[in-house]
Amino acid sequence: MQTALPFSQACENNKGPILQILRHAFAHRQQVLEIGSGTGQHAEYFAHELPHLHWQCSDQPAYLPDLNRRLQQVKRPNLPSAVALDIRENSWPYAKVDAIFSANTLHIMSWAVVQRLFARLDEFCLPAASLCIYGPFNYQGQFTSASNQAFDQSLRLRDPVMGIRDQEAVLALAAQAGFVLQADHAMPANNRLLHFQR
Repeated sequence: MQTALPFSQACENNKGPILQILRHAFAHRQQVLEIGSGTGQHAEYFAHELPHLHWQCSDQPAYLPDLNRRLQQVKRPNLPSAVALDIRENSWPYAKVDAIFSANTLHIMSWAVVQRLFARLDEFCLPAASLCIYGPFNYQGQFTSASNQAFDQSLRLRDPVMGIRDQEAVLALAAQAGFVLQADHAMPANNRLLHFQR
């Protein structure tokens, strides 16, 4: 008997609003690298709704078996098997892409790994690339809602290196990598989608 695939209700809730932003942000892109694909629900949905995109999933090796089970069931020509990517490692043997997407990852990574991610963007993407990052952010060091504050506390209890990141600090890292903020979109459930371009 086949075990059920991992499922995220949050992915189901936010995939529609995220899609509306990606239709514009990735309209002229061809190759997307998703960093931290998780359950693969976003990839499955976006690859179907945006068939002009070749959507490459990635995640840490431990998550690949379940992720690839979903992708194999989907069987979309623009959604290949996921590849292993640990931001802390030093090699990326694949072709560069013209778009990067990541959802709900920055608050799970330590700040050192977030810095490493932005430092490695040039390794992953072409000179003219789009970058979209979804998740909760603080502004001027302040939580945007009581629910985000409670979420941050739960993250730090789980692991002290986790936590909601300051938008201004993320923008500074992006600028160092040559990315300029195009839009900061308000999203459901006190989340944001930051769209960068270089």
